[in-house]
Amino acid sequence: MSDTLDQNEVDALLAAVDSDADGDNDASTDSARVFFSNRRIGNTDDVDVRDYDFKRPERVSKDQMRALQTLHESFARSYGALLSGYLRTIVEVKAANIEQMTFSEFTHALPNPTCFNLLSCEPLEGNICMEISPLIIYPVIDRLLGGSNADLFIPQRPLTAIELRLVSKIIDRAKIGLEEAWANVTPLNFQLEESESNPALVQIVPPNEVVVVVNFEVKMSSRAGTMSLCIPYNVIEPVIDKLSSQSWAAYKKNKKDNHLRSRLEGHLEAAKLDVTTVLADTTMSVTDLMNLQVGDVVLTGKPASSPLSLSVEGKRKYIGQLGQYRGNRAFKVTRAITPKDRV
Repeated sequence: MSDTLDQNEVDALLAAVDSDADGDNDASTDSARVFFSNRRIGNTDDVDVRDYDFKRPERVSKDQMRALQTLHESFARSYGALLSGYLRTIVEVKAANIEQMTFSEFTHALPNPTCFNLLSCEPLEGNICMEISPLIIYPVIDRLLGGSNADLFIPQRPLTAIELRLVSKIIDRAKIGLEEAWANVTPLNFQLEESESNPALVQIVPPNEVVVVVNFEVKMSSRAGTMSLCIPYNVIEPVIDKLSSQSWAAYKKNKKDNHLRSRLEGHLEAAKLDVTTVLADTTMSVTDLMNLQVGDVVLTGKPASSPLSLSVEGKRKYIGQLGQYRGNRAFKVTRAITPKDRV
């Protein structure tokens, strides 16, 4: 056979290719018709189309994000109180917003240099990041060294060894606040692993890994700055199911805080209450009341040996007898009062 095709054979091959292309178009049209089976073909105005960025998939649900925001709002209040006591001045910490992004987007948005700290959170694997803006960390350091922050210049340089030592004291207070906030979900032990000035040098997760970033506003006197907490998804993935708003609130509601209960009991034990006992009661006319003289006897119709009631802050609580103890009037409690008692 000859390897050369004549003109008829070439035309037949081209016709076959054209027919296959037409078949593909029909198939694509059929698939489009299946997708728009309940709508008019060619009109896509009523189609619900949303943008989706495959580089930033949302792996944390909205309920879990709300639970995380509530959790870190509690952390912000606790951390502000701890810093205020440590710095001897009023420090306000407020949770500004929470969002999902990739780790590379988080690090690229940070200034260089900055105060970048890595915290471990055992028993969870991995690290979380706490970044404190130089606009507030240098005034805090100046406050610790006895300065007034009046004419403080914010230097554009990494923190020195002495400054890092002082910052570790600030991070220690943050660890306490985080442990208290996360205790409602799962007990965690936070430890400072490393401090860095250049965020680009820290790679705790791949650049495209999803992280949850909680932004805070920190105010101290006339100074203000920001603080960010970066939580990689793979770190909180083992406990992510506990972070739905309903289950987290129920967990917190049912949790018994023995330490808080003991503190309340200690304060209540020192509280003072008014305790009174009514010997008897009777009625008389206004004329008899005006004619009372010294030595008159008022009859109550109640035997002297009958039990009496003891009232605490105006409410009857106990039944007992009136007597005398070491020269003082005393009341001996017999039993607690019941609704059936008419004493």
